[in-house]
Amino acid sequence: MGATEIKFAGRVPGFVGEDVKLGKRTVVNTVHLRALGIGRRAGLTVERWVPALASLRGYDRSALCADLGSGLTVAAVAVPQAMAYAMVIGLPPHYGLYTATVMTAVGALFDPSKLLINGPTNAISIAVLSALLIVPEAERVSAAILLALMVGVIQTGITLLRLGDLTRFISHAVIVGFTVGAAALLIIEQIPQMFGLEGAAGEHVLVRSYRTLAGVHTGNPWEMLLGLGTVALILSIRRSNRWIRGRGGPRLPELLPALVGAGIAVSLFDLEAAGVRVIGSIPAGLPSFAVPEVLWPRVRNLAGDAMAIALLGLLEAIAMAKAIASKTGESIDMNQQCLSEGLANLAGSFFQCFPGSGSLTRSMVNREAGARSQWSGVIAAAAVALTVVLFAPYAALIPRASLAAILVVIALRMIDREELRYYLRTTRGDAGVVAVTAVSAVVISIEFCILIGIFLSFVLYVPRAARVQLTELVLGGDRTIRPRAEGDTVCTKLLLYNLEGELFFGAAPELESALRGIESRVDQSGVRALILRCREVRNPDASCIRLLDDFVARVAARGVHLLLCGVRLDLYQALDRSGSAARLGPESLLRERPKAWTGIHDAVARAQARLVADLCEKCPLRQNSREARESWYYMI
Repeated sequence: MGATEIKFAGRVPGFVGEDVKLGKRTVVNTVHLRALGIGRRAGLTVERWVPALASLRGYDRSALCADLGSGLTVAAVAVPQAMAYAMVIGLPPHYGLYTATVMTAVGALFDPSKLLINGPTNAISIAVLSALLIVPEAERVSAAILLALMVGVIQTGITLLRLGDLTRFISHAVIVGFTVGAAALLIIEQIPQMFGLEGAAGEHVLVRSYRTLAGVHTGNPWEMLLGLGTVALILSIRRSNRWIRGRGGPRLPELLPALVGAGIAVSLFDLEAAGVRVIGSIPAGLPSFAVPEVLWPRVRNLAGDAMAIALLGLLEAIAMAKAIASKTGESIDMNQQCLSEGLANLAGSFFQCFPGSGSLTRSMVNREAGARSQWSGVIAAAAVALTVVLFAPYAALIPRASLAAILVVIALRMIDREELRYYLRTTRGDAGVVAVTAVSAVVISIEFCILIGIFLSFVLYVPRAARVQLTELVLGGDRTIRPRAEGDTVCTKLLLYNLEGELFFGAAPELESALRGIESRVDQSGVRALILRCREVRNPDASCIRLLDDFVARVAARGVHLLLCGVRLDLYQALDRSGSAARLGPESLLRERPKAWTGIHDAVARAQARLVADLCEKCPLRQNSREARESWYYMI
């Protein structure tokens, strides 16, 4: 019993305890087979929730080498970025490295996107900075960690409620505008530091930047030189990469050499004595486990910001995951994406991390470096952790001006100029959403700009979704039922209309106006029968059903025979529950038919039978013999 190899040749008998032969060589007990089946189902469940494990199927040496190379490349970018983003918030740089270690690893394990890299990002960092302005500087670290916990709880709650798919209703124009606004705000924030200037704390970024730039001649010339030199070196390496790529060579890291060079310059020329501000000492160790300090007054103060940051983080990650998927062809589960973001922030809060999300820069670097799976993110996190352990003492000499210069370069690369031009010129609505969101980011705050953009996109969309189209139809002499055109002869006894649109509360005013227009026509021409085709009516709610119900009662009071045809299941159920279906009766409520426009043929026949000889003189139904009318087929 219990052979080591299983080879399936057909259906396995279902007798527990019986030895069965599968193929020519394998004998196995069916109890074992069933246990294997249970184990396989459990394995598939684990792989569903931890997609990184599923990517190990078929994982070979070439995939490992590709992930190893891309992970190390991402780490080379992540180290200076993470330190810079911590500075944006006002935290010591090593908290950025902690975030780039823990959040990147946890996010990679649970992320459905194989190439998305999680961790600290510029947009989230700016939003966290704005949220922590009300917190005393001495409490800023614990508040940032608490904020990560709150963001993780909110994002995980969104996943458990399966609300991740709702993000598809948010216009991508909001993301474009937010990206532009965040980039502009980051540049405005960092340029003064890049030139060695300091503004007064607590001022709005625009005021602070204006005052510092107005006195640019008082800046430290060494810091200005280091900042500009860092930018020049990054651009030189980027140009070299283009030349190398054209010849099939390996990509060089752009940001890390610039930081290393700046640190060497500070050490060789003793620039710290000349007033150049440096990062200072970084603990040479990994983050330790610690339960976040939860103070309820602080939770209440940060609740609104946590909600905005959680939503912003999900939108940012989902937008990037979709962008990557459009190039790789993979399918993204939006709820799983939300789960990975929530768990990354939750886990990070217990290891001294501030909130993060999917990183645009590092994800693009990961894809360009040839990553194959989520394990490139795990390798990148491990490389960042190794850097913290081995090289933390040397990071103390990195000048803050160089980190600010790196952030300015990153901000400029954030803006996709082609995408921005596309959204600005395609429709005025999208252009307005982009502009308002971007300006709000700079003028108001980064965490509220995306909420403003979402609100504006809904304000622009809802009126368009609430449009109800009512088209009058006519019976043509050429055996057609078609929309009424100028010069058509209209029957004075029988009216036909086609109703189309979303019948939710937003459409109620337009629906009421359309129904009142029909009643006006009925009163003017002495109509005896009215057909309302409802095949294109969708998603009715109580507000619009009440209007239809009242319309049915008013038309019946006029002695007019009303027929509703092409009634779909959702509309029929709503009419049935409201009592309108019973008032109309089965003869006047014609359900949807498989073929379009066939229902209106039945409605016309019933109206004709009801009117008999009381048809107008010019009605096509009156121009033919009874036999011809019965065989008449209307072409639409």
